[in-house]
Parts: sequence; structure tokens; C-alpha cells
Amino acid sequence: MSQTPDTKPIAILGGTGDQGLGLALRFAKAGRPVVIGSRKAERAVTAAEEVQGQVPDANVEGFDNEEATKRAKIVILSVPFEHTASTVKGLKDVLQPGQIVVSMGVPLATAIGDGPMRTVGVWQGSCSELVASLVPDGVDVVSAFQNVPAHRLQHLADPVECDVIVSGAKAPREAVMALCPLIPGMRAVNGGPLYNARYVEEWTALLIGLNIRYKLPEGLCFRLTMDDGKLPEPGA
Repeated sequence: MSQTPDTKPIAILGGTGDQGLGLALRFAKAGRPVVIGSRKAERAVTAAEEVQGQVPDANVEGFDNEEATKRAKIVILSVPFEHTASTVKGLKDVLQPGQIVVSMGVPLATAIGDGPMRTVGVWQGSCSELVASLVPDGVDVVSAFQNVPAHRLQHLADPVECDVIVSGAKAPREAVMALCPLIPGMRAVNGGPLYNARYVEEWTALLIGLNIRYKLPEGLCFRLTMDDGKLPEPGA
């Protein structure tokens, strides 16, 4: 019997970092199976144990990146920009048609020793489009979660209160948008085609600069509203 969509594991590569670990905690608390990936399996196991410590009934395991990728349909890539290309290239033999890779990466200038309030140019247009150029045929790439602060994700007692702009082809985009309501206070926004990721990624550097200037360790988020304070449903 095939699994229903809400019981399939979510893989988070780079789940040992602050933002990836935060997503792992939130999805585990929502009852979704989570597999954490890292270049070194022992680091992923340690991160999985940390999630288990905060969410005692969590279904979470840690593996190296390749094994974690094999176990999930949706693979969230939460690694620094400078490691993005090498990570994706290392997965070419295990990624299969029908899988969805979610790019959270932002080409921050820290990759070249500069500050996080600026970005560097990417020939493809964005980190997400770079990932799309590297995955095997039949693997979809979706852009999401760049602008969600790690502090908000990891503080499980409070809702996140962020909008997540999700960009990519229609079917995989909708699959990723469906993950957002699993996290209290998180709302998915239909960001259209993948090329729109280049704008969302740039906003991350803007938010980092605002957090620094206003001394906001919890991090700012985006909320999109209409006159009545509510965002209409996609397509409305």
C-alpha cells in the first residue's frame, strides 16, 4: 500500500545548521517523519537526537546526505551558498525523477568574505536556478523558506508568524506550499515561476541588514496583506 502524502518523510540536508534544524523541529512536532542529512552521518545523528530531545515523540533519523535523499520525495537543501553546487553534484546518482528539491540558499556575500547584508551575482539568476541547472532531468526545484529566521523556527513555544514565498512549477510548488501550514503561524504564498526566486533571495540580505541595525535577534519576517488584513487564496 502506498503512503499517503502526509506520512512521507521530509529530508533536510544541512539539518545540522540553525535554520535546517529549526525546520526539522517544526516538522517533527507537526507529526511528519523527518530525515536529517549531513556530509558526515554522525553529525546528522546528533542533530536527530537533539530534535528527539525537544520533541520526544518525533519520528526523526540522521544519515549522510545521500542516504537521506533516498528516503524522501521532498528534499530541502539548507546549506550555505558556497556549498550548494558541491552538495547537489554529490546527489546526482541518488536523485530520482519525481523528487522535489527545495532550495533555501541565498548567495550572500559571506561566500567571498564580505558581509551578509549584500549578495553576489549568480550567472543563472539565483541560487534556486543554479540548483535547477544541476539536478538530473525529471527532478523539480522549488524555492522556499529563505526568509524565515532560525530563532523563530527553533522557539517551539511560539508561532513563527511569517509568510513564505514559494516559487517553481505548479505541481511541485503546491506540494511545498502544503508543508507551510504544518508550522503554526507560517503561511504559503504562491510565488509563481522559479525565476522569481532571484527577488526573494535578495530580500534575505535586506532582512539581515534590518535585523542588525535594529538589534533584533529573533529576526524580522515578511507578512503580505490586503486592505482587510488578509491575503487572498492563490488564484482568487
